[in-house]
Amino acid sequence: MNRRLLILYLNNKYISCMNNFEFRNPTRLVFGKGQIARLSDLVGQDKKVLLTYGGGSIKRNGVYEQVIAALKGREITEFGGIEANPDYDTLIKAVEICKQKKIDFILAVGGGSIIDGTKFIAAAAKCDCEDTWKLITDKSFKMPVPIDFGAVLTLPATASEMNNGAVISRRATKEKFAFHNPDGFPCFSILDPTVVLSLPKKQISNGIVDIYAHTLEQYLTTCLDTKVMDYWAEGLLKTLIEEAPNLMSDNPSYDSCANFMLTATMGLNGFISMGVDEDWATHMIGHELTALCGLDHGETLAIVHPGVMAVMRQEKHGKLLQYARRVWNITESDQEKAIDMAIEKTENFFRSIGKKTRLGEYGIGNDIIDTIVERFEQRGWAVGEHGIVTPEKTRQILERVK
Repeated sequence: MNRRLLILYLNNKYISCMNNFEFRNPTRLVFGKGQIARLSDLVGQDKKVLLTYGGGSIKRNGVYEQVIAALKGREITEFGGIEANPDYDTLIKAVEICKQKKIDFILAVGGGSIIDGTKFIAAAAKCDCEDTWKLITDKSFKMPVPIDFGAVLTLPATASEMNNGAVISRRATKEKFAFHNPDGFPCFSILDPTVVLSLPKKQISNGIVDIYAHTLEQYLTTCLDTKVMDYWAEGLLKTLIEEAPNLMSDNPSYDSCANFMLTATMGLNGFISMGVDEDWATHMIGHELTALCGLDHGETLAIVHPGVMAVMRQEKHGKLLQYARRVWNITESDQEKAIDMAIEKTENFFRSIGKKTRLGEYGIGNDIIDTIVERFEQRGWAVGEHGIVTPEKTRQILERVK
């Protein structure tokens, strides 16, 4: 254990940890009803455009027609079929199209998976290396400046529309990894909350969990006395709790959809991570559950995050107590009971929007737990802030949520 962590652990005392930071987010956010028409101004008339999307829902909800109308007169090549948890082998086909047709702008129309996949396409198309998988797996690899790209968001969740990160799967090897490109921000992103009205409830609930988990990963750490970021993060969490019933109803309001969409973007665009330590253990473990078992990303987070809270409660004691008091308004004087109540309320919140919170509910047993721990050991991974979630802690977390 390093000296700083030792200080953090002693007598449950926490030191101030507002870290030095440099912040940059160049993405232009265009928000509101009818804003898809703004594409005519945002994409140059002379651009050769690759239009990326998923399984075709944009052709059923009217978004595709709006996009095509706004891009009238431009040379457009379409590339559909990008999966949820975009697959490397699919994306490589789009990379070849970009090179062959000399694409100079990519427009992602869809949710986080489409935008993530587009980030990889845009970078890989400018990469001269033979093995583009290195863009994702080799952290020492110098990322190329990507082809310019923008986004029309149809599913709030990941904030990929306003950050430089992406998560790519490789189904052939059952792997799923995140990567970041310093120059990989969208030039612009259009957010029209009316698209939420056509989303299936499962996708909305997945999105709520994903946003909630993103916020906790940057909030529920060993840091205290980072008031600006903490109050901001708590506001996002409380917004999701308050809006969830309306969003999951048969007739969600425009304002609920707007709050949902903006909370998603604010949850992972760098705004609440300025100067604070970050965790991301839940996501790293969750990625393995998706890669090995095919669970939706949101489904994995609903399972893992309560387990992380429970197993890492000593390390995160101060923040868990703050979370209990300020997010869930728990007044119980016994600190341990208050934390127990906060963990229970979090799990119940996930269940209230239709999410399962136990591995056994998906038929996942000890063999998958063993495989995940073995992978972490083989990769030398100790995740979480300052590497406090060791492979053994990972096993305890997964055992806790069996």
